[in-house]
Amino acid sequence: MSITDILSPSDIAAALRDCQAPDSFSPKKFFQISGMSKKSSSQLKEIFRILDNDQSGFIEEDELKYFLQRFECGARVLTTTETKTLLAAADHDGDGKIGAEGINLFINT
Repeated sequence: MSITDILSPSDIAAALRDCQAPDSFSPKKFFQISGMSKKSSSQLKEIFRILDNDQSGFIEEDELKYFLQRFECGARVLTTTETKTLLAAADHDGDGKIGAEGINLFINT
């Protein structure tokens, strides 16, 4: 399954355009524009699985750096500040990684 099986390619493109400049990535805004905030829990789990590059069941800081590239391979890499902000916002238990529940809770808050 591809991310575009769940999210509209035009919504993904709009979300990526919105955060092209370094340090302009806003997780909540990205989730809204891309359509992720409107998806069901099962659809979010599938998106999480796609974003979990190493299929460990968690998205770690190293994977978050390339978060935008999971939506489009030519997208920019998140800055260190953006990566840490996204991790802090979705890492609800403080273990330094995001589980499927963490991203689901973050997107829907």
